[in-house]
Amino acid sequence: MKTALITGAGSGFGLEVAMRLAEKGFDVIASVEIYAQVQTLKREAAARGVGLRVEKLDVTDEGDRRKALGWDVEILVNNAGVLEGGSVVDIPAANMRREFEVNVIGPLLLTQGIARQMVKRGRGRIVWVSSREGINVNPFTGIYSASKHAVEAIAETMSLELREFGIEVATINPGPFLTGFNDRGFETWKSWEDEPSERLFDYSKLAFPRAQFDPEPVYATMTAVAAGEVDTYRNLEPKSMIPETKANIEAVWDKKIKDGLGTRPPSLQKSYEMKPETPAAVDPGP
Repeated sequence: MKTALITGAGSGFGLEVAMRLAEKGFDVIASVEIYAQVQTLKREAAARGVGLRVEKLDVTDEGDRRKALGWDVEILVNNAGVLEGGSVVDIPAANMRREFEVNVIGPLLLTQGIARQMVKRGRGRIVWVSSREGINVNPFTGIYSASKHAVEAIAETMSLELREFGIEVATINPGPFLTGFNDRGFETWKSWEDEPSERLFDYSKLAFPRAQFDPEPVYATMTAVAAGEVDTYRNLEPKSMIPETKANIEAVWDKKIKDGLGTRPPSLQKSYEMKPETPAAVDPGP
């Protein structure tokens, strides 16, 4: 399998993984959301001496998804996504719908068509870029987390349903990485069309609640999974967060509904204390 489509390749994980797969000799189709990103990405690829095919593909656009069916994709990396920061009580309806359209509905509709083509060939690889928040939650990222929980359900079900047809399915679960994605997500409240006085929280006082890691481990793992060099279904980075992630899942079984009622949880307080773009080296811990 040589032809790989990376969605959301205009920045962050998608951009770097597209470059690295191309450097490995894969025929990479790096897709971006808007036409303005096409030439920028082409210039970056040329500067690195990498051959990329750059295409405009907005996963929420039916015409763009239909166009992608003509690209003979053998490896699909569903990387496109957005983060809408804010309380689940405050985020406006339009922003919630946008979160699910970009992170869940659009990628799934794209995958449906490409998966059928893979089935006909008898081979294919589908990589879903989920999140650590697809299996845990944090304050002020609940809607994003909900969309990634949906991705987890879709990916795991797809891995069962497509196994007999020879289709590989895997997930990537990045934790907090310093790419700008998380901090941008905590600025989206500035464009909400709502009544600010009715919000539960003053978002000018809040920041992404975790210190963030250097993204190199995600670049390496995501590239290896897409290239077929790693056969693990779930791939969480950084690996140092795996014990905490598993402990959070187990803790829900013992949680009581009145625990801490009337007090602010420490995890929420961190949004008041954290500064944007704080590197993980100074992370005070969970």
